[in-house]
Amino acid sequence: MSRHPSVKWAQRSDTLYITIDLPDAQDVKLKLQPEGKFLFSATTGAEKTPYEVDLDLYDKIDVNESKANIGLRNICYLVKKAENKWWKRLIKQEGKAPVFLKVDWDKWVDEDEESEDKGSGNDMDFGDLDFSKLNMGGGSGLDDDALDKFDDLDDSSDTEDENIEEGPSAAAESDAKYPDSVEHEAKPSA
Repeated sequence: MSRHPSVKWAQRSDTLYITIDLPDAQDVKLKLQPEGKFLFSATTGAEKTPYEVDLDLYDKIDVNESKANIGLRNICYLVKKAENKWWKRLIKQEGKAPVFLKVDWDKWVDEDEESEDKGSGNDMDFGDLDFSKLNMGGGSGLDDDALDKFDDLDDSSDTEDENIEEGPSAAAESDAKYPDSVEHEAKPSA
């Protein structure tokens, strides 16, 4: 007898997100039918334990535009709806949903918030943007000559070393506590 894996779902007006939590799934089979039939089967583990899901979706779907992604821990389906409209529920069956079927709150967007979400810029595509030309301080634009000049600068103007050799002022000397030992960075000898 087959078991039912945990199934999570969310929707948009044009798409369903169905995620089947089944780590290390093997022999994954999916059958989608335009009238809304969703059939899934797979095995897992050394014993090849069979799992299956058979759902009659609420409405029709576009089989050709639907996609699947099989990962190590789950199988994600992006099922395209035949019509752009919100469904009352995932399956035709009214009443309480099966115990293995849960809402995916990480992907869920309410119907009235969908238009706000699309306009807010959360789905920005940066694929064709070249960040190296924005001059954001990443060191771009410096050539080797400029770097060599930076390395050749005279370090004699460093006042930090001078202050350490002179010691603290008389006013600060009474409050200052000196460490018993000072660690220096070890430099390899030539």
